Amino acid sequence: MIIPVLDIMNGMAVSGKSGERETYIPLKTIFHPSSNPYKIANALKDAGAKRIYIADLDAIENRKPNYDIIKKINQKLPVMLDSGVNTVNKSEEALEIAEKVIIATETLQSVDDLIDILDSNNKDRFIISIDIKDNEIFSKHLDMNIEDIVKKMSKINPHEIILLDISRVGTEKGVNHAIIKKFLKLDSSLIIGGGITSKDIEELEKLGLNKFLVGTALHANKLSI
Repeated sequence: MIIPVLDIMNGMAVSGKSGERETYIPLKTIFHPSSNPYKIANALKDAGAKRIYIADLDAIENRKPNYDIIKKINQKLPVMLDSGVNTVNKSEEALEIAEKVIIATETLQSVDDLIDILDSNNKDRFIISIDIKDNEIFSKHLDMNIEDIVKKMSKINPHEIILLDISRVGTEKGVNHAIIKKFLKLDSSLIIGGGITSKDIEELEKLGLNKFLVGTALHANKLSI
């Protein structure tokens, strides 16, 4: 399954590379002539998308969120939302506007907070995003390496885990197969993102993986839904 990616900032769909958000520009996509996220999401649904990954970059950076737009999109196409959730209160707000809420290592403050969030509602409505940058766990607060995270996820056993290599986002350079293999032992369903190419998809499907976050290559018509 190809899961389209939309990054939203200041009410617009935007694009950039390697998570350098200050350099992001309005998204140019084959799906709509504008950078209107709602219209792009509608076109993605018409093209066959079954769900959509949305990163609210304003919410992640503690600015005014784009919740009105995202709620509207969710009424048309189920949204997996990363809005920087790291408390129970924030998770409850996000669950009101999205089908599933992402808890990302980038903004998570502690493992205890993660457990509190998962215990606060239906566990299956949450997706844990393991953010990776330059082969290390990317987080503003957590002091954990990849082996630590794998052990912790084995105990928590979330329904779905995103492996997002931020350093490869927007680059189309391919995924880090060595890191992905470290997570294959988990029972959780893995969603792979960051630099994905058609060749990666063919190779990862042989390992039993079938969910992929795709942004740049999809919007540039180099991969299809």
